This record gives sequence, C-alpha cells and structure tokens, in this order.
Amino acid sequence: MTKFLLRLFFRQLPDPADPASRGKIGIFSGIVGIFCNLLLFTGKLIVGLASHSVSITADAMNNLSDATSSIVTLLGFRLAERPADEDHPYGHARYEYLSGLAVAALIVVIGFELARTSFEKILHPTPVEFSLPLVLVLAGSIGVKLWMYFFNRGLGKFIGSQTLMATAADSRNDVISTAAVLLAGCIEAVTGFQADGIMGLLVALFILYGGVDLAKKTISPLLGEAASPELQKKIEDLVCSNPKVLGFHDLMVHDYGPGQRFASIHVEMDKREDPMTCHEIIDDLERACLRDLRVHLVIHYDPITVGDPMVDETRQAVLDILHGFDQRLDLHDFRMVSGSGHTNLVFDVALPMDLRGKEKEIVSAVEKTMHATHGGTYYAVITFDPSAFRAEKGQ
Repeated sequence: MTKFLLRLFFRQLPDPADPASRGKIGIFSGIVGIFCNLLLFTGKLIVGLASHSVSITADAMNNLSDATSSIVTLLGFRLAERPADEDHPYGHARYEYLSGLAVAALIVVIGFELARTSFEKILHPTPVEFSLPLVLVLAGSIGVKLWMYFFNRGLGKFIGSQTLMATAADSRNDVISTAAVLLAGCIEAVTGFQADGIMGLLVALFILYGGVDLAKKTISPLLGEAASPELQKKIEDLVCSNPKVLGFHDLMVHDYGPGQRFASIHVEMDKREDPMTCHEIIDDLERACLRDLRVHLVIHYDPITVGDPMVDETRQAVLDILHGFDQRLDLHDFRMVSGSGHTNLVFDVALPMDLRGKEKEIVSAVEKTMHATHGGTYYAVITFDPSAFRAEKGQ
C-alpha cells in the first residue's frame, strides 16, 4: 500500500538512500498527516456541534493538536534538506533527528496529561457519554488513525527514519486511547461499572513507555552512536577488495544525519610499494565508498614491513601473547627497533571497552613473556586505540 501511494504521487519509486528523495518522502508524510488530522477535526467538530456532544467536540480539538506532530515532521524534513554552509559544513540532516525527538516529547506530554485526567476520573468517576453519533465518530477515527499508523510505519521502514516511526507511534497511541474510550463506554453501558479512568490510566502508561523508548532512539544518533555492524562490514569489505591492502584498523564512522555519514580508516600496504600507486588506490577506494555506500571516506596510508622473517616471527609471537591474554586483542602497525641492550616492540592494539584499565597488565605480559621465550630485554611500546573497531588482515 505504501509503495503504491509513492508510485501514485511520484513519477518513479524514490531511492530511500538518496537524501533528496528521503526529504520528499518525509514532506509527503507530513502533508498526508496534516490533511487526515484536519479532516478528522472538521468531521468531529460538525458532528459534535450538531449533536451537542462535549466528548466529540473535545476529540476534534485533540485531532487539531495531532496535526502539530505532522507539522513538526514536515518542518524537520524540510530543514534537513538545506545544503551545507560555512557554519554547518556537514549539512543540516540532523534536523530530522531533532524533529523525531520533538514528536517523542509530544507523545510523553500527552501520556502525562492522559495519566493525570485518568487518575482524576478514578478518584471522581463521571458517566461516559455513550451515543450512536459518538460510537460512529470514534469508530471512523480509529479506522483513519490505524491507516495512518501503517502508512507512516511503512514509510519509516522504507527510508529507515526514526522520525516517521515516532509519527506512526503517535497514530497508534490515538487508536489505542480511542478504542479504550469505546471499550469503557461499552462496559459501563452493559454493567454500569465506570471503567473509563482505569482504562485511561493503562493506556497512559503504555503511551509513556513508548514515548520514552522513542526518545532514547532519537537521542542516540544525536549523541554519536556507533555505526551499524552491517555498515562497518561493507566498508571493511570494500577496502579489502584491493589485493594490495594488507590490513586495516581504526575505522571510525561519524553520523551527521541521514545521508550525511563520514568515515576514516587506516590501511596497511607494503612499504616497498610505489607511493603514487598507493595514493591512486586510496583515491579509487574513497570514490567507490561514496558511490556505493554514500559514505565520505578518508583513508590514511600506513606502510609496513613485509617479508622479513625476524619481524614476521616476532610479530606472531607477540600476537600469540595477546591472544593468551584475551582472544579479542589484535595488533597493527608492528615494527621492531633494535638497540645495543634491548629491543623496542612498537605497535598498536585495538582495545575492547571492557578491557579499559588493563593496559599495564598487557604491556607487562608482553615484556615478561618475550623475555622468557626469546631471551634478551624487550620493551613493549603500545598505543591502545580508544575505538573498539576490529582490525583484520593486519601486519
């Protein structure tokens, strides 16, 4: 249904990875949301005034406020389309995250307000207005809001947008709260038990839980969350697709909003390779990453020693020591500096988060084990990488 509507309103199915298409989809969702909520507002207001129903009129005003979240969504995607400028060289795509956070905040506010009014009804129960016009209006509202939920959720999944998922959750909450009103009315009409307050409080708790969860999901990318394992794997595979790349490490991905991702990585190549050839390889990999993954990649070239039996043997010995300490430890940029009385083993180690604070123990393990197995004096000069990204194929 969602893709059918996209094909109906767009000449061709938009590319979810394209920032321009993404913005059009978000604006499209906002316009549909505003139209549906205003339609519900007008219909409920007319029926409410004609039937002198306070409940229907109040629900009409609720739909008018619901249009606010659609306006926020529309503005968020519209602002996110703004190009980069001198003050914001990485663009404005994070406006989409901010609009999602705003919608989540609205959901939380609505949840608190519903909890307050429901608690008051539990303490001071009042009869629920239950009439045929009310049932028809609420049933129609449930149908429209249910369609809006699936519509926005489909668009959210299509372009991977937490903002549209938050908008969908807002519509879902309206469905649940309206259904709760209908159910409470039916219970009171049949049994005489006033369940409106209890039902409202349960719905409020559900809305609050969903709102807080959505807020966490929208705050996370603003704080700078790690890239997905899938994206990391794609970047790693692309870099290693060139046979002259012997290893990589220190992959870091920065998210400045949907479609605005920047990354950096160190690649290892044989130091005997022609520097101009290495530079050309790096340029090709950076262009391929932008073309295929839409990630602006910057590659740092590390020349390493290859084919030296002593260096290779010592490196493997040090790697075995690290694996004995923890199998996840890996090294890169390994080199030996021999002196008259000792040998410096200079290398980097990618340190997992849970091993932070054990750096001295790792250095001591390397130095003592190398002295015991190889004789002589060895000093481990280790740089511990702050990132938890793994290094593979490293030398």
